[in-house]
Order: sequence, then C-alpha cells, then structure tokens
Amino acid sequence: MNNKQKGYLFAGLTIIFWGTSASAFKIGLRYIDHYQLLLYSTFTAFVFLFLVLWGQKKLHVLKTYTRKQYFYSMFLGLLNPFLYYVVLFKAYSLLPAQIAQPLNFVWPIVLVLLSIPILKQKIGWKSFVALIISFTGVYFISSQGDLLNHRFADPLGVTLALSTSVVWALFWLFNMKDQRDEVLKLFLNFGFAFFFIFWLTMQQSSLFPKSMEGVLTAIYVGLFEMGITFVLWLKALKLAGRTDKIGNLIYLTPFCALVFIHLFLGERIYLTTIFGLILIVSGIMLQQLNKVKK
Repeated sequence: MNNKQKGYLFAGLTIIFWGTSASAFKIGLRYIDHYQLLLYSTFTAFVFLFLVLWGQKKLHVLKTYTRKQYFYSMFLGLLNPFLYYVVLFKAYSLLPAQIAQPLNFVWPIVLVLLSIPILKQKIGWKSFVALIISFTGVYFISSQGDLLNHRFADPLGVTLALSTSVVWALFWLFNMKDQRDEVLKLFLNFGFAFFFIFWLTMQQSSLFPKSMEGVLTAIYVGLFEMGITFVLWLKALKLAGRTDKIGNLIYLTPFCALVFIHLFLGERIYLTTIFGLILIVSGIMLQQLNKVKK
C-alpha cells in the first residue's frame, strides 16, 4: 500500500469515526448531562494528545512558548473545545440527532460570512447564492419532515446548533493565524478547556456521574470525536499529497452520520433531513468551487 492509498484509508477511518459522533453524543446524554459528557471527553482527549506528543518527542517544545502564546492557547481553548462543545452538547440534548448534526455542519458557510469583517474579504454573487442554498437546507432540516404544517424543531435547540458553527468558524479563523504545530496547539487547547469545564461542572452539575455507561461513552467521544480522529486526519492530509481531494471527502461525514443515527438510535430519517443536507453540502461545495476559480 503506497502513501496515497494509506492517506485515503486514514481519511475513510476518520469519516467513519466522526460519523458515529452524533450517535455517541445522544447515547451519552441518556446517562449523564452535557457538562459531565464534556468534562470526561475533554480529559480523555487531553491524555491521548499527551501520549501522542510524548511518542513524537515534542513535549519539550512547550518550554519554548512565550507567555503570549500560552494566553492565545487559553483563548482558543475557551472557543474550542470549551464553548463549542458546551453549546453543541446542549443542542443535542434538545434536538434529534438527525437535526442537530446537519445544522452543526454549516460552519464553512458561516466562515465565509465572518471572513468579511474579520479578514476584510469581499465575496461575490456566487457566494451569496451558495449561502442561500445552504440556509434553505437549514430550513428544510428544521421542519422535521413537516414543511406544510410548520412543525419545526425546538427553536432553542436549532439556535444553539447553528451558533456552534459561528464558534467553530471563529476558532478556525483565529487558529489559522497561529503557525505552531497543530497537535501541540490542540493539546494546549484541551488542557485549558479542561479547567474551564471542570469549574463549570462544579457549578452546574456534579464531577462524579452516577452512570458508568455515560463515562464510557464520554471516553469514546474524547477518543473518536476529539483525539484519534484529528491525528488520523492530519496523517491523511500529509500522506495523500493532494489536500483538496482529501478535504472534499469530509462532506461524506454527515451522510455517514445519518446511517449510524438510524442504526444506533433508531431515528426515522426524514426526507427533509436528507434533502436539506444535500442543499447545505451543495452550497458549501459551490462556495469552494468559487474559491478555486478565483
């Protein structure tokens, strides 16, 4: 197996693991609250990334970082994973997985909107068409299979799910300006975020959940949503050579997630969910195609 084939293999594994995340969130929330789910998953990812850096002999690099760089990592950790997952897990506690997962996937479109004030970028009419297509998809998904009678999903849940895209897009923009090693950055993000969620869990919940099933699910989330998948994705991008082709595979994730949601959670997948997701992904791909032509 050559490097390119290995790259696609790692990318495929990443998509499968990320595809199971929505189901894992909902299963975990059956046993523990969203604060506890984030506390234990964040700690798991932090420990995993520590072991990765230890194996790569990169931990000594942390000593070279300045106070300013550590404060920047604290800020990034506040955005993601802390704020991002607090809001996301709360959205999952209010919505069916097939609604929350696609709504969370509109972040590339939100990124375009935020790049106007933050990066001072101008967007053309094709980008606006892409925005309209994707947000039409959001409308379809929010209808929960009942467009005519307007039986829409929980308004707070929908708002929270969509707002995670804003948080993620902000994180992506600020993280892009930081040229440090990606794994080292993520390790620090999770380290700072753990203290934030530790304090919040003490205030709002309990540090010691009563359900071992919930803890085990949180460990799974920490590994296969936050930890292992990130390392696999970086490896896939490095081995494949063409990051654009590998990057486009990520659009398979929400469709893969719907399969697992049906199998593991037993949710009947609405046609409006599938059609809405197609519209969201179409808008994102139109936006990406517009960038390539430029």
